[in-house]
Amino acid sequence: MKTFNNQTVHNLWNSFLAENPEYKNTIQPQAWYFCDNKTDANNCANLVLKGIKQATSTSLWWFKAYNYALPKVGDLNIITNWNGEARAIIKTVKIEYIPFNKITKAYAIIEGEGDKSLHYWQKVHWAYYTREMKPKGEIPSKNMIIVFEQFKTIFTV
Repeated sequence: MKTFNNQTVHNLWNSFLAENPEYKNTIQPQAWYFCDNKTDANNCANLVLKGIKQATSTSLWWFKAYNYALPKVGDLNIITNWNGEARAIIKTVKIEYIPFNKITKAYAIIEGEGDKSLHYWQKVHWAYYTREMKPKGEIPSKNMIIVFEQFKTIFTV
C-alpha cells in the first residue's frame, strides 16, 4: 500500500478537525488509495465521494505478508486518488473475515464497484489478488480469507 503525507492530506485533515473538534486529539490517519492502478484508484475515490463505495476487501494474506495491522472498528483513513491528492475521510464501521468463495452479492453491492454484481466482484478481485500475490510466489485460493471492511464516508473535499 502506498501512503501519502502531503499538503492535500494535511489540508483535508485540518479542515476535518475544524468541523469536528471532538477529533482534535486524534493522530492524523494514514492516507492511501484503493487498488493498484490509476484508473481503478481514481474511480474508487470518486465512488467513496458519492457514498456508493462503502467497503473494501483486502486479503488476510496481504496483512500477514506485509506485517500490517488489521483494521479495527473506529479506524479513520484518508482516501486519496492515484496522485496522492486527499479526497475523503472514512471511518471503519464493521469488519468481517470471510472466505473468498463465501462473498455474496450483498457484499458486492456494498463494495459498490463496477455493475455491483457478484460476478464482477469475483472477477476483478481474483485478478487483483493474483497480481498482489505473484511477486511473493503465491497464488490466491477460493477459500482464502478476505478482510471485508465496511466504512462510512465522514468527510469529503
